[in-house]
This record gives sequence, structure tokens and C-alpha cells, in this order.
Amino acid sequence: MIKIIPAIDIIDGKCVRLTKGDFSQKKIYNENPIEVAKEFEEIGIKYLHLVDLDGAKAKQIINWKVLELIANETNLIIDFGGGIRSKEDLRIAFESGASKITAGSIAVKEKETVTAWIDKYKDKIILGADTKDGKVSINAWEVTTDLSLFDFISDYWALGIKSTIVTDISRDGVLTGPAFDLYKNIKSEIPNIELIASGGVSGIDDVDKLNEQNIEGVIIGKAIYEGRIKLDELKRFLC
Repeated sequence: MIKIIPAIDIIDGKCVRLTKGDFSQKKIYNENPIEVAKEFEEIGIKYLHLVDLDGAKAKQIINWKVLELIANETNLIIDFGGGIRSKEDLRIAFESGASKITAGSIAVKEKETVTAWIDKYKDKIILGADTKDGKVSINAWEVTTDLSLFDFISDYWALGIKSTIVTDISRDGVLTGPAFDLYKNIKSEIPNIELIASGGVSGIDDVDKLNEQNIEGVIIGKAIYEGRIKLDELKRFLC
């Protein structure tokens, strides 16, 4: 059964969503992310994808206090991303309550550093693979590299990474449906990696289809906040 992983994106300590990663297209959904996290936990959700958007832009963790509060006040298993670029960021994230961290831009820029993290922390490191037109994007999606998405994931799989979050930027926050073909191709090329789909989920049918494709997890953001998916609809995926 597919893992349901709601997303909470943080700017200025508030729960927001962007459209295609554009900071100028920001919508605030709740001033208190802890309330949102507790709502997820109350219906039986176990996982949370928490993103420090301020940190992603600043290239260092900013909103670690939000992580700490959610970790202290819920039992959610939190993967945390955004701005993790150093050992100090890693230490802050884990000490603040993250169960796992997502390595995105740094995995492109400093492969040796992330390889060392994988060796030390094993399954606590998730590869953040943000993509546009088949290439990897970094720096809060401001830069699209020449690096092939498939090569990027394959290289890290060979280095011991077990999980990857793949976000098709063109679909993020626009509710047009996930990149089903892309995920199908990744599973075909690298069948044993835990693939977490992110971006574009517009309704419960999308979740059903990803589940049928044997995708291991799905991150859902705007579809929940805009009422396209009711929390009760997700209960049948929770076990």
C-alpha cells in the first residue's frame, strides 16, 4: 500500500504552498503548522514531509523551530528538507526531531559530502530529485542543470541511497496530475528504489493510480489544502 505523506511547506513559520516553486506565487494556508500536523495525525497519518522554503533559499536551515515543535507535539515520522548544506544543518535537523532528511541541491554540488552522509546515516538520507524536462533542478528550483534525472538517481542508488523523492516542477502546485509516465520509467530502470512521487496530485484518483503503479509513497500538498482531497478519503490507505 502506498504511503500517504502530506506536505507542510514553511515560510516565515507559516504553512504555505507555492506554484511551480515560484516564491511570488505564495499562498498562506495556516499561521500555525503544528495545528495542521496534528490534524494529519488525528486521522491516522504517520508520515510528514516538512520543507523549510526559507532555508532552501538561504542555503541553510532557518525554520528548525517549527520542526522541533511538530516533532515534540506529534508522533509523526518527519522527513525534513530545505537548506541542508552542511554537517551543522544535518545535526540541527536530527536534533530537532527529523527522522530523515532530504538531500537535494547538495547532492548535485557536493557528491562526496552526501556520500559520507549515506555511509554514516544509512536509511536516514532521502535523495531529493527535482526535475524539469528530464534534468535535475537545484537552488529552490531556480537553476536547472544539465544532469540527467535518471543518471542522478542511478548514481546515488549505486552509492547506497534507498529512497528518492521525485518532483516534476512543472506539475508542482498546479493540480494537473502526477508525472505517471516518468514514475513508471524510473521504476522500470531502478526497480528496487523506494520512489516517492511529488507534484501534481489533484484528487484521490491520482493516489489510486500511483498505488496501482506500485509507487511506494506520495507527497500531497495543495490538493489537501484546496479541498480536492478530503482527509477522510485517505483513510483507506492508512494501515
